[in-house]
Amino acid sequence: MIDVRSDTVTLPTAAMRKAMHDAEVGDDVYKGDPTVIRLQDMCAEMLGMEAALFMPTGTQSNLVALLTHCQRGDEYIVGGDAHTYKYEGGGAAALGGIQPQTVPFAENGEIPLAEVEAVIKDKDIHFANTKLLSLENTQHGRVQSVDYMCNARELTDKHQLLLHLDGARMANAAVALGVSLETIAKPFHTVSLCLSKGLGAPVGSLLLGDKKFIEQALRWRKVTGGGMRQVGVLAAAGILALTDGFERLHEDHEHAQVLAGLLHDVPGMSVRQAWVQSNIVWLDYDGDHGASLPAYAKQQGLQISAGRNAGRVVLHRDVSRQDVNIVARIIREYFEKNAV
Repeated sequence: MIDVRSDTVTLPTAAMRKAMHDAEVGDDVYKGDPTVIRLQDMCAEMLGMEAALFMPTGTQSNLVALLTHCQRGDEYIVGGDAHTYKYEGGGAAALGGIQPQTVPFAENGEIPLAEVEAVIKDKDIHFANTKLLSLENTQHGRVQSVDYMCNARELTDKHQLLLHLDGARMANAAVALGVSLETIAKPFHTVSLCLSKGLGAPVGSLLLGDKKFIEQALRWRKVTGGGMRQVGVLAAAGILALTDGFERLHEDHEHAQVLAGLLHDVPGMSVRQAWVQSNIVWLDYDGDHGASLPAYAKQQGLQISAGRNAGRVVLHRDVSRQDVNIVARIIREYFEKNAV
């Protein structure tokens, strides 16, 4: 079964499994797991941040960032289709009393900074207290430039706001831009980096910031149920993700370009060619194929996700160049039989 629903479906490599088996462990709640400490220190150094905190999930990492930065009644500015706003269960509002102020994404995945500035609230008892701007890189696969991120920091400094990055796929952004993780992280006060997407670890994300922030975040990690014990068995895989995971990310990007080319003339659907900037290919359908396309694909040995009128294909380590051809063939065959 070829699975292109997400890059979260990657299986740990044999090297990761061995590292997990052999990991030196301790109780991380007591800050006593040496492998977790090594992972956190390694990641902080790679991103040029003072400290890092290992989390089980990216959702928790982003949530803890918001809970640490904001008080009840504060608000954060975020893209209207952003992961922290749309796909993380409303956690900031439900658990933190934090109000999201959304701004529509531009076609290139940016939140237009002029529109961000327009929704920053005045200091007035009638308004929520604007505290934070949250960005994504990549955003649905679209790569955000270093200049844009630096301009966002200038804006937040001007208005004394904080700047957070949901960097779930920032490794893909770094490879696409040809820059380091540190370069992408530099404009931000805090960053969430996922290990379990393109980097291939079975689980885990890291939240990074200055030492004072991470000490405060440690409490919120505990409050939200993320106080783990002998978790070095997971951190060991994360270390390999950071050291070996970058070597082949460019292959996923190349596979995305190949797939987009193979699907460009399929009847009944179209490819968002301008969005194919990293490892994700977005497809738009001329009808409702949200249930029938995944069902047909599964019969042919392909796991794919689809909404009613659009869907995505996510390339990752476990999808080979040969698999790309198979994915294209199955999608083409489906639409040739079912095009409206």
